[in-house]
Amino acid sequence: MRKTFNKLYPSLAAGLSFLIVAGCNSGEAKKEKETHAVALPAAEVVLVQKQQLTASLQMPGELVAFQQVDIYAKVSSFVKKIHADVGTQVTQGQLLATMEAPEIGSQLSGAESKLKSFEAIYLASKANYERLLETSKTPGTISPNDLDLALARQKSDYAQLQAAKAAYHEVTANKDYLEIRAPFNGIITARNVNPGAYVGPSGKGSELPMFTLQEQKKLRLVIAVPEAYSSYLHDNSGVKFSVKAFPGQVFSATVNRLAGALDTRLRSQRIEMDVLNADKKLLPGMIADVNLPLNNKDSSLTAPKSAVLNASTGTFVIRVNNNKAEWVPVQKGNEVNGNVELFGKLNAGDTLIKAANEEIRDHSDIHIKLKN
Repeated sequence: MRKTFNKLYPSLAAGLSFLIVAGCNSGEAKKEKETHAVALPAAEVVLVQKQQLTASLQMPGELVAFQQVDIYAKVSSFVKKIHADVGTQVTQGQLLATMEAPEIGSQLSGAESKLKSFEAIYLASKANYERLLETSKTPGTISPNDLDLALARQKSDYAQLQAAKAAYHEVTANKDYLEIRAPFNGIITARNVNPGAYVGPSGKGSELPMFTLQEQKKLRLVIAVPEAYSSYLHDNSGVKFSVKAFPGQVFSATVNRLAGALDTRLRSQRIEMDVLNADKKLLPGMIADVNLPLNNKDSSLTAPKSAVLNASTGTFVIRVNNNKAEWVPVQKGNEVNGNVELFGKLNAGDTLIKAANEEIRDHSDIHIKLKN
């Protein structure tokens, strides 16, 4: 029996060795299979689409008068009578105030006297020249030199007459400035003088304007649009807005003027919209909540917002190319209903990881999860 056991021992040892090696190989294979399964995760994907997103931007705006002017006196004078007050609706050319300045009356009288004097002098020199000219037709009666002197005197007197006329018209114009008239149709929103007050040009007797006139039948809605949204703005775009004075009521306006440049302090573009206000329901100075449409003229590449990875090194999407993960740097644009515009080296139809995360490394293997 011992002999038999000795003969079987090598065979048993070899068999046990085979089982141990096989068991080890099986464990390593299972472990490698599990590792391979972790390295090749199944991920849900989406396709890059080309479409036109329609969105809107909520931002504050200000209603201002379509025209507004501060009215000062042109000449230093005293207020004689006030013809308009705060809240008065005036028309273009309507008399607002009358002033008086006694010195202007004296200047006008002096200018008128000088004008008449130079007019008489000119008429005399003109008559003298005409007589000499008529007499000179008889040979030897008037020397050519005397005739030239008479003509020069006539021209000199004529120049002085024109200067006297200009001085007279200047004083007359100053007298006309004693009447303050409305430059356009509107409403008086401020009055800072009373009869008897001394007024004059700004900084010379009048720190405040006599009147402030505003046109309110038409208003301007002014907003400052940040640089990032300036490319979405177009002329004649419709805009909706509301004001706190009329909750629940929506007003309409149209984009009429774009500044075409950014403000150097705020880095925003000034946009103006005309608002018809015939009933004067809206008032200048109101703050409006503006719903500004952001409609891009051209279609752009879009993908779900979850496909965009905001990493510490930048913004990326993970594209699947031949079962390989490829990090593609992109820039985000407008966001609407969970979709976002993408700008980068992408094409319509590219396959992206739907839920991008940093665990999916660049150039790593990846399996696409098929939808049932």
